[in-house]
Amino acid sequence: MTHIAVLGSTNMDLVTYVTKAPQRGETVTGREFRTIPGGKGANQAIAAARAGATVSMIGAVGNDAFGLRLRDTLEHSGVDTDSLRTVEGPSGTAHIVVDDEGGNSIVVIPGANGTVDHLSPGDEGVIASADALLLQLEIPLAAVVLGAQAAHRHGIRTVLTPSPVQQLPSELLADIDLLVPNEYEAITLTGRTDPCEAATALLDLVPQVVVTLGALGCLYVARGAEPLMVPAPQVKAVDSTGAGDTFVGALVVALAEEKPVREALSWAAAAAAISVQREGASVSMPYRPEIDARFTA
Repeated sequence: MTHIAVLGSTNMDLVTYVTKAPQRGETVTGREFRTIPGGKGANQAIAAARAGATVSMIGAVGNDAFGLRLRDTLEHSGVDTDSLRTVEGPSGTAHIVVDDEGGNSIVVIPGANGTVDHLSPGDEGVIASADALLLQLEIPLAAVVLGAQAAHRHGIRTVLTPSPVQQLPSELLADIDLLVPNEYEAITLTGRTDPCEAATALLDLVPQVVVTLGALGCLYVARGAEPLMVPAPQVKAVDSTGAGDTFVGALVVALAEEKPVREALSWAAAAAAISVQREGASVSMPYRPEIDARFTA
């Protein structure tokens, strides 16, 4: 079975549902509040596990009630948490406002994730045993760089979601095989306003890029290949939180299983389309039979 390692964050998502998100200085009345396990690392781990992979989570939770629930949620989804350490203090949290159009805005408080600034003993072995390593930017950049370098040493495919977006050091980019930004992140990283131009510009930094475009689908570019646009299934979005992580988790599983690129992208898009029709991040992620049933080549 495909083995995916994830080095990244775990957060408790504190989600408020509103008709319209407040502007600066404005107070609005929400209709619901929920606490939902999340974090980009944990989300991608759960997405990959539900998509059919064996998954190992490397990161940290706090010694609070949120930490216990985060660990339990990962384990319930089939994610191995032997490399998820518990540290003194609070777990990470993400404060999310979701509007009736399915859009969201997010503030992340790192908490325990801020302690993940190095690889612990055994972490490199977990990475070396995987078919792919998933990385994001909700833990200190130093650990992301070390994780990518470890994967590169062992010939492991390394996939980076550059979120929250920031300028990426060359020492990190040198070890990234596939970069998966959304449209905003691609524009921010390159200064190009056209997604195709932004994707092409990113090829100066990494060998392969997938720019996710929400309801429009995704754009794949690779050195020496023609750009490939893959549409997304047309669905009514309820909550887009975690859709990008669902896409990445499913995509990496499909690529590790050596599906052709177009098929892998379409399969991942089907997974994301299912997730946006449900509320929450990790709880919205589909299992493999659901993806297979929704997928059309």
